[in-house]
Amino acid sequence: MADLEIKNLHVSAGDKHILKGVDLHVRSGEFHALMGPNGSGKSTLANVIMGHPNLEVTEGQVLFDGEDITEADTDERARMGLFMAFQYPVAIPGVTVAKYLRTIINAHREGRGEDAISLKDFRKQAEAAMEMTQVPREFSSRYLNEGFSGGEKKRMEILQMALLSPKFAVLDETDSGLDIDALNTVAHGVNTIAEPSGMGVLIITHYQRILHMVKPQFVHIMYRGRIVKQGGPELVEVLEQRGYGWIGEEVAAAA
Repeated sequence: MADLEIKNLHVSAGDKHILKGVDLHVRSGEFHALMGPNGSGKSTLANVIMGHPNLEVTEGQVLFDGEDITEADTDERARMGLFMAFQYPVAIPGVTVAKYLRTIINAHREGRGEDAISLKDFRKQAEAAMEMTQVPREFSSRYLNEGFSGGEKKRMEILQMALLSPKFAVLDETDSGLDIDALNTVAHGVNTIAEPSGMGVLIITHYQRILHMVKPQFVHIMYRGRIVKQGGPELVEVLEQRGYGWIGEEVAAAA
């Protein structure tokens, strides 16, 4: 497994300075939650970790397993073992779920110098992962995310994580827009995959409910492009009681 370390990260999109000196270290086997109000920079951080081409790192570094990946391409990061579950998964008409899943598995195998997975082995792995993430088998023949509900799209993200077994996962608001049943399914999938494998996980959210199910050891609060407060699970309870208003007041008072 591998550590993710972010050092003094400054990021811009066009002429807008979004991240303003972010420091974060998530070690193998640790589960971290990143919270904060809308517009604080949480999703920008997730996209920078995965190498989004429209974001410019103007200062600082992103290190993965001790290697500087600040300038690495997205596919290179994915082959190294970084995974991201998107807040808004896109539909890919004409590409079935089975074809997509087999393609991404083979891309990772190729990166490791391995032969393509056999159809028999793929079916066995895919069926086991579908059972774990409660994705019906008949989804294999549907086009990826086309006509899927919000909960079905999020389960597809967790299904991909189950099949790829990454070293590190970034979950960007995987809980947004889910009803309680879908939320339980997603949380169960995350726990089932991450806990036994020693995978590092960074879950980005501004809701507390999923954090009662996946139980992070560390909680960070982002505000206006910076991580301004850190603590343990008790910080989730404070936010549940007080919201985010007091964070701005604390930051203003310390300025």
